Amino acid sequence: MELVHRPATELAALIASGELSAASVVEAFVSAAVTHAHALNAFVTMALLTAGDAAASPRPGPLSGLPFTVKDNIAVSGAPFVIGVPEREGSRADADAVAVARLREAGAIFFGKTNLPPWGGGIETDNEVFGRTNNPYSLSHSVGGSSGGEAAAVASGCSAFGLGTDSGASVRLPAHFCGLAALKPTAGRVPITGVFDDVGPVGPLRDPRTQIGILARSVADVALVLSVIEDRPGARPIPAAWPPTASALHGLRVSLLADDGISPPDADTARVVAAAARALSDAGACVDDVAPPGGGHALTEEVWASYGADAISYDLLGRWDAYRAELAAFPYDLILSPVYPSAAPRHGEVANHTSYTTPQNMSGWAAATVRCGTSADGLPIGVQLAAPPWRDEVALAAALALERALGGYAPPPAAALAATPPSQTRSLR
Repeated sequence: MELVHRPATELAALIASGELSAASVVEAFVSAAVTHAHALNAFVTMALLTAGDAAASPRPGPLSGLPFTVKDNIAVSGAPFVIGVPEREGSRADADAVAVARLREAGAIFFGKTNLPPWGGGIETDNEVFGRTNNPYSLSHSVGGSSGGEAAAVASGCSAFGLGTDSGASVRLPAHFCGLAALKPTAGRVPITGVFDDVGPVGPLRDPRTQIGILARSVADVALVLSVIEDRPGARPIPAAWPPTASALHGLRVSLLADDGISPPDADTARVVAAAARALSDAGACVDDVAPPGGGHALTEEVWASYGADAISYDLLGRWDAYRAELAAFPYDLILSPVYPSAAPRHGEVANHTSYTTPQNMSGWAAATVRCGTSADGLPIGVQLAAPPWRDEVALAAALALERALGGYAPPPAAALAATPPSQTRSLR
């Protein structure tokens, strides 16, 4: 496997041992990013010179020498901060988001910002400033949204790992469309200071649904990055003995939500979810065809409908609390489901089938995504693994078991990346 497609954890170990230099690793990712810039249109800016300088003498730490990227609604000091809208062209951030600062402190090297829908929200990654991002597995297909540029960069080997944001699907949907491992962490586990939208800074009271999430090529990469950017108080840290043993899932109670009755999965997706259920069962989990409490997506739609209003009603907040309490009493350790009812659709054909993902933003549950199969036309298919608040390590352990059993990330075919991109793609500015 090419260096740029190898897991970040493996690259970090090779840099730490001296087998690879940070400069050679950064150079490889820079080369891939420049090579694929036109085909994918994933980046909105690249920090080539500063990344090269940092690689010459990287800060020591668990991520030392690894180049990372972030979605363009997350602040990086001195970097452009356009968020996909013309009125912000020329804007730059004054300081790093907390999560970005923690990555730098751990030795990671900022390399670039990635494309997104206007103001960082939406299910297709396209905007009038930077244009549309293409899927590395098929340039005619969508990367989803809203962390679509980030998913394209990581999946194509243009970034070692990245940060996105997720208010309803925005990390998990692009990860699913691009065959990545990902995590929307428990609400409040990762600070969201430094995330912006059209109103301004996003905070845990103004929007408790929005979280910074991680996109990577392996589950172990996700766990490593989480251990760096998370807040420790109240959290169960990722175990020092990671990865977990083969017996980690024995007795785990898994709710199988194969079809939520809102967004029925197609045959390929149903097949992959069934294979994931069998793999968890083979690993010792108790998988039951028992659906979790419903209503999370309907509540989300009410929140969406409130946009522009002066306030969300107390009645809605009360029903939101009741839904969270009902889920808290649900006697299962994990919910296995599709992420979306199909593999990546073609550009312009992505429907708002987010009913599997929005409930985790309303509940605050952790939700991991991992590739578990492939569609008939060669596109990645992932599954979602949701665990109760502060049990992110359970979702990640199950994702790791599925990655081992069903294959996980696979690099995009060279022929797909070499194809002529659709005409609507615009050049990097």
